[in-house]
Amino acid sequence: MSSHYGKAAPTSGDRKGVGSYLNIYGDFITKNAHAVSQIESALRSLTYIVPARFKDVELASESLHSGIQLLSLYHDSLLGHAVSPPAGPGAKPTPHNRYTKFWTQKSPMYKRLALIITMIQYTELLWEMTARRRGEKVRWNVVIILEGIKAFCRLCLLKLTNGRPLLTPPLPEREIDPASMTTESSPSSMSQLGSHSGYTSGSEYGSSPCPSPPPEPWKMPRTGLSLPSLPSSANISQYLLSKVLTAEDIKPPIQLLHRVRGTGYVAEVLHILRPVIYAAAMRRWAHDKRSWRPWLLGLSVEYAARTLTKRDLAENVPGGLKGLTALEREELKRRAVAIGWWGMRGAFYENVTGPWLRSLVARLEGKPVMGLMAGLMEDYQYLWDNYYFSTATL
Repeated sequence: MSSHYGKAAPTSGDRKGVGSYLNIYGDFITKNAHAVSQIESALRSLTYIVPARFKDVELASESLHSGIQLLSLYHDSLLGHAVSPPAGPGAKPTPHNRYTKFWTQKSPMYKRLALIITMIQYTELLWEMTARRRGEKVRWNVVIILEGIKAFCRLCLLKLTNGRPLLTPPLPEREIDPASMTTESSPSSMSQLGSHSGYTSGSEYGSSPCPSPPPEPWKMPRTGLSLPSLPSSANISQYLLSKVLTAEDIKPPIQLLHRVRGTGYVAEVLHILRPVIYAAAMRRWAHDKRSWRPWLLGLSVEYAARTLTKRDLAENVPGGLKGLTALEREELKRRAVAIGWWGMRGAFYENVTGPWLRSLVARLEGKPVMGLMAGLMEDYQYLWDNYYFSTATL
């Protein structure tokens, strides 16, 4: 009887069918990368304007946002395998992508750990929202566990890279060469999206339009050789600059970041552990949201890490802070900007920023256009009031 009523095990044909569907989907994504990026950006924008102060909507909105982020991560992996490195004028890979791509290709463990960190960052607010429904104690336990996992992975990355500072994000960002994607796309594949000809290709978030593809090289009729096309007169300077190789362009990717030792290593460990320390302090004084002790502790750790980092770079890098690579300067700038988010956390937000924002929203309500901005600000303020990960930067 069991043979008649039991569920049949998946056959090799079923597995091949699933694999073929994934191959078709991957081929569709690589041939329509720009249109897919625009769709991702549009869906992501919708989640930003959905009101979050309603209990049922906040979870649905964040679930949609996290799902889009994870889908974009999968698309990035597809494009990374299918699309060749950028080539042509102005298409040099960024130092960040050169460095992170080097480590993801060299070390499978680096790639796994970086994926874990990125996936947690994309879903951490959703985890916190879900845990909050079971009580504040469960919520803070989940927050500390997630921060602990990320810190452990970052410490492993610090060891794997032989003591080099960590970058955010740890994975290569999406880079699509418009010319290569245009030539690879076929009319049949583009028709699968229907009438998407109105989309313009751009960055991952659709913030900048994509330039028109360059003209095809001219083929000489007698010899059959081709001559490269020349840029328009308006783009001559940009064309010439794109042909210039700087010292960092010819450096091996591993040399784009200097190794840290001694004080610098301690600073990097402090930078990694800061979110865990701050989250633990927030749980310890969760009964008093206006207490300054967690805020001062977290900010002190971050300030100490930054001070020790700059001191180590000034003493151990040839040329001091002026001898840093562009990638190191970019990461230092990103960390400096992240310090500004302390104005939206803990006691500073409860005692200073929060009351000021509430009074601003009250003044703007009922006014044309400004009232719409006030409503949007109120939606975000709900997140800032209730969720730790809404202002997390690491």
